[in-house]
Amino acid sequence: MKGTVGELGEFGLIRELTSRLTTTPAVRVGPGDDAAVVAAPDRRVVASTDILLEGRHFRRDWSTAYDVGRKAAAQNLADIAAMGAVPTALLLGLVVPAELPVTWPSELMDGLRDECQVAGASVVGGDVVRGDTITVSITALGDLRNQEPVTRAGAQPGDLVAVTGWLGWSAAGFAVLSRGFRSPRAFVEAHRRPEPPYHAGPAAAALGATAMCDVSDGLIADLGHIAESSKVRIDIRSGTIDIPTQMNDIGQAVGVDPLQWVLSGGEDHAIVATFPPDTKLPARWKVIGEVLNPSALPQVTVDGAPWTSKGGWDHFGDIES
Repeated sequence: MKGTVGELGEFGLIRELTSRLTTTPAVRVGPGDDAAVVAAPDRRVVASTDILLEGRHFRRDWSTAYDVGRKAAAQNLADIAAMGAVPTALLLGLVVPAELPVTWPSELMDGLRDECQVAGASVVGGDVVRGDTITVSITALGDLRNQEPVTRAGAQPGDLVAVTGWLGWSAAGFAVLSRGFRSPRAFVEAHRRPEPPYHAGPAAAALGATAMCDVSDGLIADLGHIAESSKVRIDIRSGTIDIPTQMNDIGQAVGVDPLQWVLSGGEDHAIVATFPPDTKLPARWKVIGEVLNPSALPQVTVDGAPWTSKGGWDHFGDIES
């Protein structure tokens, strides 16, 4: 479609975006009414929201609109899965300049739609507003399917710490892009379009996970959230974490220990959880540490010692993954 958002107008843009959507059986009333209606058989709704701001969370010279859509959906749907719930629906709040080509929000919607399909959810509505900077606001919903939510507060001393999904790939991709390169492609794509293991969240709940979260701010930072909420200490065994050869190569090229990306890099949206020590975990889960009694040491340690390197994501700081 040619032209700009301003030329198409608000309602024309809404028609263009909603025409690209698909639906699921959970959606009883979709886009086009005052509000959507989504079935909640469990009678509880899991909800999460997030905002992506151009220049802060994405760059148009690095990522296509489709990439941004996939990433925006993934990081919110991963939060739903990390509660042990099944994603059901997503709502979009979109701020765009009037001079923006219509193709950009259209491709964004395609990305949102396709990532929702991967997770088994659908886009059910939202709003569009004119503004100076592209801003993508997402609200995701999910259903617990008669399971109890798995929060950050249930880890117990003696529990295993296990992870499923990629670690450090997005941060390595960010390092590559920051230096003006576009390969190795797998790592660049991991930064542009994370692939959360959505199925693993509800599966972990069924296995008896005691605490869980997705790795959005960095493994140590997110395990720190579990340690703080559960009032425990968590120790990571670095030798249990596999670092791909290509990640080592990138690290050597840019002068960074790749373990830094694995432990402190965010936006992979892997899922990390704690389990009772006798839990038989499927092969997709990798045991990387254990939960210990609280002590005077920092809440998260690596091989028994504090991790002093900077890393992780802080929206109000100057640390980036």
